[in-house]
Amino acid sequence: MHYRPLGKTGLTVSEIGLGCASWWGQRAFDEGEAIALVHAALDRGVTFLDTGASYSGGNAEHRLGRALRGRDLSGLVIATKAGTRHDGRRVVRDMSPTAVEASVLRSLGNLGLETLPLLQLHGPAIAELTDDLRRVLGGLKTRGLIQALGVNSFDPQVIDHVIGLPDFDVVMVDYNVLRPERGPLIARAAAAGKGVLAGMPLAMGHTGGQVLKLRAPRDIWYALRAARNHRAEVLAGRRFGFLHRQPGMTGPQAALSYVLAHPGVASAVFGTTRMGHLEENLAASGRALPSDLAARIAAAQGLGG
Repeated sequence: MHYRPLGKTGLTVSEIGLGCASWWGQRAFDEGEAIALVHAALDRGVTFLDTGASYSGGNAEHRLGRALRGRDLSGLVIATKAGTRHDGRRVVRDMSPTAVEASVLRSLGNLGLETLPLLQLHGPAIAELTDDLRRVLGGLKTRGLIQALGVNSFDPQVIDHVIGLPDFDVVMVDYNVLRPERGPLIARAAAAGKGVLAGMPLAMGHTGGQVLKLRAPRDIWYALRAARNHRAEVLAGRRFGFLHRQPGMTGPQAALSYVLAHPGVASAVFGTTRMGHLEENLAASGRALPSDLAARIAAAQGLGG
């Protein structure tokens, strides 16, 4: 595993991180399997783990906390999110200073931590990044409850705004072969000293039609989510089926190599519920993107000369 600095936070992260959310955190997914995936990732050098208070019906943080129990946490960067939570029926959004502070305190308990290495606001609007909220977040830093502060947003206008705010250290954006337009945004964030996390680096598996391979309930769950929320990505992904026909490199490894070829990216964060997928994806660390493949990706993106 290779490692990169997370902007100017003073933290170092594995260039491939594990997302602990979605089906991984669902109660329907066997807890022993879920915890085994986290342990295998840690044993293979992963030091960045990402979750959120609202993920997996509110179960993801609790499960990650149980997975971390008894492990050496030194050197790990564990990230969670505030501003959304699950009330047992649905996701509730609340970016008020009081709600965010309460979320941080709950997350510390859920994860079994005294300090959160990274707290990210989960999809805030620009108008919600108020002076009062930023003052409360600064106070949480001063109290030692959080070490670094970030924003997770797939809205480039929000990220552009956050780049100009000195109290935010990290941004998390959706960057993959289907989102090349995020490249300049990432470069601006990195130039401003922000740590950049790439979410959805595998384009949620939508390249080459993998979502159609239904072998277990988890596959049906992901396929239904894709059909409901990501139809455009599924259609666009058909142009990138060639990623899965590369000699000496699997499709996910090619997709991760594309993301990690951007010098501004500190870590590409993916989720999985299969040990084979975990091992395959982590093997992408340190692999250079071949120049001919980079050119073919650019052509498929409509960026070729």
